[in-house]
Formats: sequence, C-alpha cells, structure tokens
Amino acid sequence: MKFSKYIRLALAGSVLLTAAACQKDPLDQVNPNVPTTASFWKTSDDAVKGVNAAYSGLQQLGTYRRWLNFAFDTRSDDSFSQSPWGELLDWNRFVQVNYDFEVSRDIWRDHYRAIFRTNQVLDNVPGIAGMDATLQKRVLAEARFLRALYYYNLVALYGNVPLVLKAGATLETNAAQATEAQVWDQIIADLKAAQPDLPASYTGIDLGRATRGAATTLLGKAYMQNRRWADAQAEFAKVIGTTYSLTPNYTDNFRHTTENNSESIFEVQFNDAKLGGNDGDDATSSEGGQRSQFWGAPNAGGFVDAEVRPWVVNEFLKEGTVSGQRDPRLAATVFYNRRQFATALPLDADTLVYGRGFLARYAGNARDRSRIYWRKYQTDYYRTFENFDSPINQRVMRYADVLLLQAEALNEQNNTAGAVPLINQVRQRVGLAPLVAATFTQATMRAQIMHERVTELTGEEQRWFDLKRWGLLDTQAGIDQLATRDPHFSTFQLNKSRLLPLPRTDVDLLKLTQNPGY
Repeated sequence: MKFSKYIRLALAGSVLLTAAACQKDPLDQVNPNVPTTASFWKTSDDAVKGVNAAYSGLQQLGTYRRWLNFAFDTRSDDSFSQSPWGELLDWNRFVQVNYDFEVSRDIWRDHYRAIFRTNQVLDNVPGIAGMDATLQKRVLAEARFLRALYYYNLVALYGNVPLVLKAGATLETNAAQATEAQVWDQIIADLKAAQPDLPASYTGIDLGRATRGAATTLLGKAYMQNRRWADAQAEFAKVIGTTYSLTPNYTDNFRHTTENNSESIFEVQFNDAKLGGNDGDDATSSEGGQRSQFWGAPNAGGFVDAEVRPWVVNEFLKEGTVSGQRDPRLAATVFYNRRQFATALPLDADTLVYGRGFLARYAGNARDRSRIYWRKYQTDYYRTFENFDSPINQRVMRYADVLLLQAEALNEQNNTAGAVPLINQVRQRVGLAPLVAATFTQATMRAQIMHERVTELTGEEQRWFDLKRWGLLDTQAGIDQLATRDPHFSTFQLNKSRLLPLPRTDVDLLKLTQNPGY
C-alpha cells in the first residue's frame, strides 16, 4: 500500500507543544473547506484516513526516508561516514556539540509528530458512531502498533523520553519524562493490545498495513532488547512456520519489483512518483526513499555519506558456499574491489557498479577504488544513476531476522541444539553448508550468531540494536573491541554515547532531564 498524504495538513500537529492561546483577530476566520478535529472523526473513512496519516510518519526525513539509516547503521561498527558535512561526520563519530543538530532534531520531531497522529486515532476513533466494529478494532490496533514502533526507535536512540499517550498534550499538560523501562513497558503493552485485532494478511490496496505477525515480531524484538529470552521465544514461535518463508533469492528483499513478499513482515511503503518537494510533510510531497541517494557510490550520482568497513567484507569471506564460491550475499550487499581481499575463493561473478565494472568506473581515482560502497537498497539493478526518490520499500522486519533472533533466544536459554536448524534455514538459502549442533557450545554458538547476523542483516538498521543487546556499548572492554573494527568508536564515551542528547530546545521548554554526559 503506497499511502498518500492527502490528510496531513488536517492532522499535522506539534511534537509535544501546541501554540499558546492569543487574542482572536476578527480577520482571522476559519476556512470552512479545511477539516478540523471537531468536524473530522465522524466516519469509518475518517478513521482510515487518520491511521493512514500515522503511517505517513514512516516516510519522513527523521524516520525511514533518510536519517534512521544513519542513526542505526553509520553509528554502528559495520558502516561509517566520511561526509564533507562536518556536523554529520562528527555526529557519526559520537561528537555532538549542537544538541539541536538537524539530523537528531529531525528524528525527534518526526517521531513525535507521528506519535501525535497515532494518539489522535486512539483518542477519536472509539467515538465514531456506527463504525463497523471489526474495522474499528483494526484501525486502533494499527495505531497501537505504529506508536510502539515509533517509541521502539526513540528509546533505542534517546533513552528516557517523554511518554505521550494523548493527542492534546501541551506545555501545561505534557506527559512526564519516562524511564527507559517505562517506555519499554508501554511498547510491550501497545503490541499486546494490538495483536488480537490485526489480521494475518491483507490484499489489494491494504497490502503493507501492520499485520498480527508484524505486532508479534516487534513484541519479540522488544523482549530481546530487554533480554527476556523466554518471552521473546514464545512470540517468535507464533511467527515461525506460519505464513512467512524465506524468498528464493536474497536480493528479493531489497528491490521494488519484489516488495511485500513472503519474507516481508513489515516494510515502509515508498514510491518514486515525483509529486513535489523532497522534504515536506503535506499532500504535495514526494514519497520516495532517499537512502539510495545519500549512500550511493561516487561517479553514479551517490553522495557516499555512508560506506562499509573492510572487516564486514572479510566476515563474508570466512567461508564459501558448498560449491566453493563466495557467499552471494556479499555482492548483493556491497560494491567493492574484489582484488583487494586475498582469499582462495574465486571472484564474484557480478562485478558491475551501475552497469560498469568496479575497476573501470574508478580507474582514474585510487581513493575511490579502495573504498567499499553499499549496494543493498541501491537502485543499480534498473538505473545507471541515482536520484532522490527511490521506490524501494524499507524492510523493517523480515523473516530471516526472526529465525536468527529465535536462535539467539534459544541459545541464551542453553538450548544450543535448537538454534542450529533455524540458522541453517538462513544459510542454506544462499548455498552455505549447514551447521552441526554437536560442534557448538553456548559460547561458540553466540559467536556464530554474531557472524550470521552480519552476513545476513548488515546495513538493515539492526546492528545498533544488536550491539546494545549484546552489551558491547555498556563496558569499556566492549567499546575497545568495537574500536578495533571501527576507529570512530575511539571517541565513544562510556555512559554517554550510547544515547543521543535530547534536543536542547525541548529540554529547556519542557524542563526535561538531559541524558548523562551532555
């Protein structure tokens, strides 16, 4: 479902604030053609439009359109930035002097604006008279799922954030700043409430809405981040072996021609129709993803604001397929100079960068020839040059992730043997040899799962959650380990850098407690 923005102007609200009341100007009259809260929320159609506006929050600069990719990937150890924009470069190095810096400001603003819209749905849809009960429950469940997803991102990045659960929050009545534990509790509560009223699947124009499987998967992931292994296992068990399956081709997960497929559990719907401005939040704004433009390779229209650490390539080269070839996920994940990496495995068959060979494209530039560029989510399979609007849906949750998380949950409960067949499903899809349970201890399986998550999921906004869940951001030893792979972690400060600073403007206006160290 490619959600339109036809009601954004009617529902657009502030982050936490509403404008202060002022004396009524007699010339300031209400336009009778513009919906208001009082005139809206009357019909089933209003309810569906309202929740569509909540979905549109997923397409904003501060969410999946652009900046979340940076927040969860370039600040992790598998990706990094050499952006000429100094403030972005410093932000990716865990150095932030300006707490209202555009990137973190947009993430904060766009998530809370989207939460405002979910709260409007939850506040108003129950009062719509005569609405079909099944549809009403579904719309409310969709809003709860979306609110949980927005807070899932916020708590991972900012920690103790305001927990806003009503649409009418103002300076005088804003919700109190919550602890991380309280935010997680709300995420879990929303997802539990959403599960029973979401359908297993959709068809037609509704394809892409939140399903019961999406709520269940996100609930399992929330439990994983809190190391509630048994609870996570129980949720993932409801997903595994049901309607989902791995696609035959790994690349089906990163192309617009194979969206909403059997492996997809939830994805953000994008299209490249040129509706108007690139960066707006109204009915004239385009709805394309911008990751491919900002992460694209040089000499092919890309800005190269994100690239790949060499250790990631070496992780893929640790083993070949049963036929002696390189792991095919490597060529699907990165553009790189294959001859720079010494290995007995033969070169990949796919050597093209937007239609030209890597060495030929960068023959005159030794620096560019030595760099590693993201291919995952790039439009090179049908374009020769990037532009701002990509039609490729962002896969927020997919089945391979569930299989690997379930394996991790089982291993953490000392069921190492139970983890092996789940991992083998992921490995055998790309031709790798199956693992043998008897060769693993819990500790060696933990290391194996870490490897598997890199080769399957790197560059998909999962790495930051992995590093946090594994405790690598909580000790100096963990940070030092990450710094051996990513020198940017040499400026990571213990007990500070795992969270972004809260925007200074809202800290001052709302009297919030700033995150430690800032």
